[in-house]
Formats: sequence, C-alpha cells, structure tokens
Amino acid sequence: MSTAGAGAAAGHYAAMANAVKAMGSIIKLDPEEFQRVLSFVDDPLVVTADGGVFSKWHKYIFSYKGLTLYCKSSAEIFLPGGARTIQARKISIPDF
Repeated sequence: MSTAGAGAAAGHYAAMANAVKAMGSIIKLDPEEFQRVLSFVDDPLVVTADGGVFSKWHKYIFSYKGLTLYCKSSAEIFLPGGARTIQARKISIPDF
C-alpha cells in the first residue's frame, strides 16, 4: 500500500469515527429483532426512509432506553398500532 493510500484510509477512518462520536452509539439490528424491541414500547416514535434503484429497501430508526436502534430491510416492517412515524427523505448511518 502506498503512503498516499494509507493516509487516505486513515483520513476516512478518522472521519467515520468523528461521525459516530457526533451521533452517539447506533445499534444495527436484524428486522426480526427490531420488531421485537419495538413491541416493548407503548408509543414509539420511528423515523422511516425508503429507497433503492435496483432493489427496494426500507430503513428504520428509533431510540429506546438511551440506545439508537437502526434496521434496514428489503421488506416493510410491521410497526405496532401505537407507533408514530416520521417519513424522512434519507437516513444516513456510518457503515464500518
């Protein structure tokens, strides 16, 4: 690996680490586990975003007991009847 490549990689990692610090901890869950945790909450506030060009995806994020829980799924996730939703244009999560 060249010195320039190593420097670019280190810069990318530093930028990602700073993004995580700014956003706090984000817990990525499978769709089934995300739904299970949602069932613990009486009236969750869930932010959703849909997208995809070649394959459709749905992203979900909400806070539970101080943790930020995130899920990406190819199928829509069933949200409990008491869930309030906010439809976002985009949900951006740093991916390590």
